[in-house]
Amino acid sequence: MEAAVQSAFEEQLRIGEEKEKENSEEPELTVTHDNQEFCNPESYMTKSVVETRLLNVADSFQRQYTVLFPDRKPLLLCPLNECGVKKFVSTTLQPSASSHCELQTWQGCAYFVANFLSLELLEPPVDLPKHLFSPTSVLRTRRATCFEFATLLCSLLLGINYDAYCVSGYAAKEMCLLDQSQFPCPLLDSDVKEEDSQQQPEDLLRGLRVHCWVLVLAGSGSIRENFFIDPLTGSSYPTDSSSFLGIESVWNDLNYHVNMQDCRNGCVGLKFDLDDTNLWEPVLHGATSRKQLILDVLNKKENRMISTEKEEQPRVFEMPRSWVTFISIHEKDLETLWPDGKKVTFYKKAKLEKFAPYLNPDGVITRLTTYKDQDCAEVAMVKEWYKHRNDSLEEREVNKLKDSTSERFKYGRRFQLLFHRITSLSTGFEQQMEFSSYARPDYLARRVWSTNEMEEFYEGRRDFLCYRQVIFQPPDQFDDSVCWKSPLRRMRVLTVVERFHRNAAKPANEDVAERVFLVSEEQFELTYHLMDHRFIPSRRILTKPLFRKFSNDCVSTFQVDLCAKPLSTQALFKILGALQDDEAKLTAEIKDSLKEIEDIVACREQEQNQVKLRKRIKEAVPTCEDEEQRVEDENSLESWKVLISKNLDAEEANRLYHSLLEEFKDKMVAQANLLQERYEKDTRELHAKQNQYRRNHLTMTEKQLEEYQCFCSEKTTQIKATQIRLNRHKELAHERYKALEQKLQQNPVLRPHLKK
Repeated sequence: MEAAVQSAFEEQLRIGEEKEKENSEEPELTVTHDNQEFCNPESYMTKSVVETRLLNVADSFQRQYTVLFPDRKPLLLCPLNECGVKKFVSTTLQPSASSHCELQTWQGCAYFVANFLSLELLEPPVDLPKHLFSPTSVLRTRRATCFEFATLLCSLLLGINYDAYCVSGYAAKEMCLLDQSQFPCPLLDSDVKEEDSQQQPEDLLRGLRVHCWVLVLAGSGSIRENFFIDPLTGSSYPTDSSSFLGIESVWNDLNYHVNMQDCRNGCVGLKFDLDDTNLWEPVLHGATSRKQLILDVLNKKENRMISTEKEEQPRVFEMPRSWVTFISIHEKDLETLWPDGKKVTFYKKAKLEKFAPYLNPDGVITRLTTYKDQDCAEVAMVKEWYKHRNDSLEEREVNKLKDSTSERFKYGRRFQLLFHRITSLSTGFEQQMEFSSYARPDYLARRVWSTNEMEEFYEGRRDFLCYRQVIFQPPDQFDDSVCWKSPLRRMRVLTVVERFHRNAAKPANEDVAERVFLVSEEQFELTYHLMDHRFIPSRRILTKPLFRKFSNDCVSTFQVDLCAKPLSTQALFKILGALQDDEAKLTAEIKDSLKEIEDIVACREQEQNQVKLRKRIKEAVPTCEDEEQRVEDENSLESWKVLISKNLDAEEANRLYHSLLEEFKDKMVAQANLLQERYEKDTRELHAKQNQYRRNHLTMTEKQLEEYQCFCSEKTTQIKATQIRLNRHKELAHERYKALEQKLQQNPVLRPHLKK
């Protein structure tokens, strides 16, 4: 076939001028009101001399292909564009690189194409389309067939130097119709995905349904294995996936290749060495391939003084440039993304809804609903993702099966709350809360509050406290249904257990690992850390002396180290006194914890009734000098001094005292968030620039290389500086808070009214 096509090619070159004159007399352009706006460029409405020659070659190739392979379907070579003009499919590809970070990877490009366009099904589903619109037209109308989906995606991938090809072939019914109702939602957990799938009725058109997708070959960027991308979903598949049932041809912007391999087993076993003419028959023999382009660039890099005689030698017919204008994607397109700002996809026992930012008044951008049954009649779980909310809510999950509601927040909100879950149990209820521990004075990381107990977990405390458990008296004489809203009504403590990390400054035999306050029994139990090469810790039980003086009979000690000197009665009495003082402090701390639980619940109810979205503005990022000056202004405390009046009563003084501390904490956390966001933004920009360099370094000029090096140097310096400032801010946040607290407590107006 190669010889036949080559002779046809020579024949067409010889009579090209005559054919061009004949074609120019044909009525090739039909411009209607609907497509007139897309036909402004002359290349859309006319054919150049080179394009005409290519169409003649393709026409001859198609005729001989039909004769040699009468059992195979015709090839998609020269469909009509939106202006009714025949264009070779390879010239419809327009490699276009975007400056947006979201479109610097194949995943980002595939996600954009799959969500930005609406599918127009092929009719009939077993025939190739007669039209193939340009990517620029498709981006404007946002409607496309699978071939136009693949053309746009392949153009974007070629623009960022992936070795990508459009593939014309056959696929499973569900893939061609974009029917995902029999597949698990990708956002579900793995244990939810693993369910037995029901047998589907056999597709009478299996193996005949035409589909177009994208092939990415290994060797470009970090790609190590060939793989397929379904442009309708943006998902990747191995080349032997059972969803793809055969390939007729593949093409990129350089050539068109016909598959000569057996596809009775689908795409299993197919080889994608496109330079092997026994496996893939090209339309243009001898045309430049991607591998040849890379070798040419490498040769020029290695020897810049090479003679230009080879370049002046006559070359074979090459693929003409694309007739499509450069593909431009605006930032607004990336934001709205889906047609009409929303998209609904049905999966197996699940429905996935996606929304553009600011489309919904509550800020929801994604909603996943799962169902108990295949008919999607009974809801099992609803999970929502949010953006731009004033309460910093990011996720909410309502689980009907577990009867629980979970919420997750961004850093910096009130109470430093990150996660909140309320679960109804057969024995009562349970609340779980997670906090940003470094931003809290008590370094609380997690709290679990249930019917009869409260657990608190700490991180990074100077007293090495890491865990506290409070056991309450069971609710016998009051309504437990409202206890989770009013935990202060549960102030009937029976036992308190505290655990501590190892303090290396103390001997293990003197370093308390756990202490238990047996409130109802008037006892304290101390367990010490394990000594080296010991398996049993030392213990001590102390009992409060009620109507008698303290003596050694009030203490029971188990000492592991028999050589250790026993503590004196006076030392034991001091330990008991310290424990009694700590018990009184614990009572106040437990009360504060229960009060905070009440406040958090009340705050969430109020915020839910007053949901607002942050304004859609791009705020300028302050410079380092501005931030330093702001910190100094905050530490100078001039802002709060004017608020303090000499006529404050006790209640007003305490309220002002706590509000100033809370405001200061919020500002410190906001500043930490600002530094963190800047660090992440600069890191993303640096990685995008480095990826772009890896793709284009072979063709970069010396000036471009110098600009790249300067950019990396400046960006790396900024990242390091931001990271240092962020770490320093975290280290000093607690000290600054303590300094403010001390100065407020020493204020002559506030001091008399503050609670001791």
